[in-house]
Amino acid sequence: MHRQPLVRVVLALQTAVVLLCAPSVVRAQHAVRAGSARLSPHYWRYFAAGFGASILLHEAGHIGMSLALGAHPTFGFNKGRPTVYSGISAETDPHKQFLFSSIGLTVQALLDEGILDIPHHRGSAFERGVLGGGIGTTLFYLTIGRVGSVSDVAYMSRTHVLTGTEVTLLFGGVAAMHTIRIARDHHYANFFARPQGNGVAVGVSVAPSP
Repeated sequence: MHRQPLVRVVLALQTAVVLLCAPSVVRAQHAVRAGSARLSPHYWRYFAAGFGASILLHEAGHIGMSLALGAHPTFGFNKGRPTVYSGISAETDPHKQFLFSSIGLTVQALLDEGILDIPHHRGSAFERGVLGGGIGTTLFYLTIGRVGSVSDVAYMSRTHVLTGTEVTLLFGGVAAMHTIRIARDHHYANFFARPQGNGVAVGVSVAPSP
């Protein structure tokens, strides 16, 4: 097993993701002052774009890892869900399959870590969407997406590199840490509610009679 070269490939890819993607996220932001949020009326559109970008980076991580390992990724559908197949045999190359299966969540975790660590004017709708995508994808794979024929967590545990419990503790712990950091940062106040200049737009408002 040439595990050390494989580890170096993973580290190089992860570093490249942080260096290439984090600055673009920063440039895409709309300025938000500390203690107040002055965001576009298209808040949820930008949030959805950030969420989608996080999902696309997850899948791009799978594709890049497969190519880096000398495999040929393919695309298909599993129960109607678009799926990237590694082109790697989990029986003959379990460690390669583990790297392929783990890289999607790893890329998202690294991107979220970069957003939370790199100094910048934080708190935009797009950035919130990216963070929400990373945390949401992790929660999905550790709960209702934990089992299944193409589940990343199921495949990781199937390779016997880590057990399902260890995978849950690893990625779940990172997602929990990011969630706590977001909750404690006033720039991300009302994380899933569109901020207004004097409050938060939630529910329906009724104007008083003249």
